[in-house]
This record gives sequence, C-alpha cells and structure tokens, in this order.
Amino acid sequence: MHSHPYDMKKILLSLSVLTLSACAQSGTPSDAGTGEIRMAEMMGISVEELRSQTPEEHMQMMLKKNGTMNQEHGMMMDEEDGMMMGGDESGFLPGEQVRLESLPKRKTTEHITMSDGDTMELNPTLIRSTVNGREVAMYGYNGQIPGPTIKVPQGATITLITTNKIDMNTTVHSHGIRLENANDGVPGVTQETILPNGTFRYEIRFPDEGVYWYHPHVREDIQQDMGLYGNYIVTPANEDAYAPVNKEEVLVLDDILLNSEGAPVAYGKENANFPLMGRFGNFMLINGQSAKNYSLQVQQGSVVRFYITNVASTRTFRMNFGGAQMKLVGSDVGRYEKEQWVKDITIAPSERYIVDVLFDNPGTYSLSHISPLATYNLGTVSVDETPAAFMYMEEFGVLRSHSDVIADMDEYRPFFDKAVDKTLRLDIEMGGMNHSMMMEHTNDGIEWEDSMPQMNAMMTGDQVKWKLVDEQSGKENMDFLWKFKTGDIAKVRIINDKNSPHPMQHPIHFHGQRFLVLSMDGVPNNNLVWKDTVLVPTGSTADLLFDMSNPGNWMFHCHIAEHLTNGMMGMFQVSD
Repeated sequence: MHSHPYDMKKILLSLSVLTLSACAQSGTPSDAGTGEIRMAEMMGISVEELRSQTPEEHMQMMLKKNGTMNQEHGMMMDEEDGMMMGGDESGFLPGEQVRLESLPKRKTTEHITMSDGDTMELNPTLIRSTVNGREVAMYGYNGQIPGPTIKVPQGATITLITTNKIDMNTTVHSHGIRLENANDGVPGVTQETILPNGTFRYEIRFPDEGVYWYHPHVREDIQQDMGLYGNYIVTPANEDAYAPVNKEEVLVLDDILLNSEGAPVAYGKENANFPLMGRFGNFMLINGQSAKNYSLQVQQGSVVRFYITNVASTRTFRMNFGGAQMKLVGSDVGRYEKEQWVKDITIAPSERYIVDVLFDNPGTYSLSHISPLATYNLGTVSVDETPAAFMYMEEFGVLRSHSDVIADMDEYRPFFDKAVDKTLRLDIEMGGMNHSMMMEHTNDGIEWEDSMPQMNAMMTGDQVKWKLVDEQSGKENMDFLWKFKTGDIAKVRIINDKNSPHPMQHPIHFHGQRFLVLSMDGVPNNNLVWKDTVLVPTGSTADLLFDMSNPGNWMFHCHIAEHLTNGMMGMFQVSD
C-alpha cells in the first residue's frame, strides 16, 4: 500500500479542535450536535467529558482507542500507513451467500466490434477475481473486469439484452450517450430495477463519436466499485478524424479500499459508508487489475492512442506517461477544436480523455498518478529497440485543428455571452457539525486523498446530506425540476460553495445531453470539446452551455458515488 501523505497525529489533533469547537458552540449537552454525540459515544465518554478535554488529551485518548475501534466500530488501522479506514464489518460484500471456490474465475476483457442492428448479451455476474494476491468475490459484465469493450460506428444502434445474475437489483446506464430516454438505465425514472434473474432490453443509439462507458445506476458505490463497468468506443463517421497511430489501448483507472489483511472493506448495507469524502481506495487498479502489473510492449517510434476512463468512486487522477510526449486529442463526447501538447491530464470520476503518446526512445516509461501530495505507479510501457513497422512521428508532430468540430460548435458561439438560465450551488448539511471541516487541501481545490479518514469513516448517511441547490427557488436535489424545450440552448452556472461545512471538488454529470465548458472562474476556455461531466473544484464557478436536443426526463448528479447515494442528484426535463 502507498503511504498516506497526512500525519496521523496532526489529523487527530485537528479533529479534536473541530470537535471541541463544536462543543463550545453547542452550549449544553441537550443542544449537542449529532456529530459531537457520536464522537463521544465512540470514545466511550460523556459529552461533558468530551468538552472538558484539551485537544492534546483528546488526541491521546483517540490514539489509545485506536486499538479497539476495529472490533467496536468496524474501523481498521492500516498497518503500513497508520491511518484509520472505515467500513462496517457487518456490512455487505458481493457473494456472501456462496462459496468463493464455486464462483467462476474472472475472464479476460473481450474487444467486440458491433455494427448497426447487432445484438449482444451484457450480463452482470458474480465472479472470483484476484486483488493484491488475494482471491475475492466481485462482479463483472459477462464475467469480465472491465466488461467487454464495445466498438461501434457513429450513427449505429445496437441492442443489449441484460439478465441480472448478481445478488442485487441492478440496471445498465450508458454514460454520456445521447440515447432515447427509455434506455438510460435510471431506476424510478426510465425503468424499474432489474431483479436477480430478471431481464431488460436496451436499444442504444450512438449519435456522437467519442469514448463512453456503461455501469449500473443502483448502488454504484458497491456495484461499480466491485467491477461493473466497461467502455464503448464510437468511431467517427469522418475517416480522417484522427491521425494514424500504431496501436490503440483502453486504460480504465480505478482504486479499491483494502483492509490490513488485504480484503475489501465492507460496504454499508442500507446506505453508502464514507459519505463525507467518498471512498478513497488505497490500492490502485488499471483495467481491473493491480496497476503495478500493467505492462504494455511497443516498438521504438510507436504512437499509441489511449482511451482513458476514470471509474473510481472518488479519486481524481493526474496522469502522465513518464516523460513521453503527450498530445490531447479528445474528451467525453468527441474531439477538441484543436489538438494540444500536455504534460499530464487531470481526470475526475466518470470523465474520459483521448491522448496520443509518442514513445520515441527504447526503454521503460512509467505510468504515474502524480498529485501535489503523493505519487503512485500505474504500470509501465516497455519500448524495445526494434523500429515500428510504420512511422507516424511526422503526423504526431502536427497539432491538428478539426474543422468539422469547429463548424459544429459555430452554431452555438452566438450564445456564449447570453444570460445565465439556471444556477446550481453545491453544498452539504452535516447534522450538528455545521462548522468548517476543510483540512489539508491544495491550491487547486481538489482533495487528492482522504484528509479526514476517521471522520469520513464514522459519519453516516443520517448525518451527511450533499446538496444540489437551485439558486432561483432555493430548493434542493429532487425537490426541484428544471424544464427546457427541445432545441433550447441553455447556460447553466455551477458554484462550488467554498463556505459550506465541508467544501470539496465535485464531478457533475448530466444525462442525455452534451455541453461546452465555456469558462472556469471567469476565465474563458479557448479550446472547446463537448462534455457530459465537469469537474468543479472547491470554490470554483463553471459556466456551461447546453445543447438541449434530446427529449426526456433526465438525471444530473455528482459522480462521487457516495455523494450521489447521499442525496446529490436532481432532475431536468427536455420536452417538445
């Protein structure tokens, strides 16, 4: 496991100060907040005793208590980094009612090319997979993690027949695709959940090029985290859309939270645990396997196109290829207006990026996630001395402008300066602890690690409510409905409130439509790409321009799975 970038005593002392601050504001025990009461209960003392402690005394008691918290509260001390990790040991893990040995072993991910009108089965199943040398029960589409990579031409429609073979109700959501509303896979909105052994038929149309993915929309904090995800690659109708490359490679970034014995930390049975920060994993995965085992072999001078998807519950990755030259080509819904050189990419949960990478010298290149706080190895690319059969270095050296993409966006440019139609504020309610809990953050407004592991572990869904607030009405989450007409070009402003009790970044995803990120914090975006998810850092304001062309009732939400499960979702309607 990677060492945690935060000092244990510093965090405990900070938690003590926060708790005592809350106590001082509460007045009497009868006015004690829920968080304060829970902290006292965990420590085995009264609220009065908690309030009488100095921060140093509180810290010493917390350190002493660490040895027994595992049994009493389902919290675990990681032996390598000394951090507390949450998880109700009486909670839920896949396949608890079956013998592990009876489950089929995980299969290698298939790459399937489909044409317009084709049909295939896409079934969530229970499987046996190996994580960090230990066999565990997980989920996989068609027995695979990731599920099959499905390659289709732009404009095609395919049929997916899904039979639920796992121990939970489920659905399949085709993320980012402007499909017909009835096939969006949202329970209670577009369909009922698929019961175990039940079947649902999805008709998926692909009007846009790009890289997309599919996953459940039922308890994503469990099902997605335990292996239910896979990619669609939609090839452009324009055959000259991309420069030639030697190889295409799909990279799915993920992490998983393991306890000190190497087993997955249990999930909450009724609600997602880790509701405050989300579930940060401590073991990195590439394509569903240990990242340290990922290795790609190429020849000298090769240009590789990587389709990169972040399926992690919470973690934002900042990724590079060990000094190899990177060219940013596309994102969620197709290509950028113009290609650009980049040193790394920052990719939030549910986002996708397309990058071309030149490996011009023999040797080993390390794939890395490098944040301001820590560096993680995500695998290697080995380049041998044999020259590639076809050399595309000259084509790689040209930064293309995509005239067809620019022409598509030209229709929307007259609306870039229009008035804001809707304003959304990102906020949180915390029972009894509505004081600032922001700790150890970087200037980019991103929580790269779980900076409050104990607090995150002990909080429950009853105490944490993440909120999407409609500024016009003051209503929040599912209590308001935005209404648009088909063909509307709408400007939406998203404000990530830095003064909320616990501000942190949020990747906000809108179903069924595409949008342009016009600006962030008032700075215009000079290289546009169609998106379906936007990362809004702490304290930032994003202005988005929507092409509301796809009728239906659609969801939007934070794509940190634990935030979604704890309320951070809303609805909008596009009607004729």
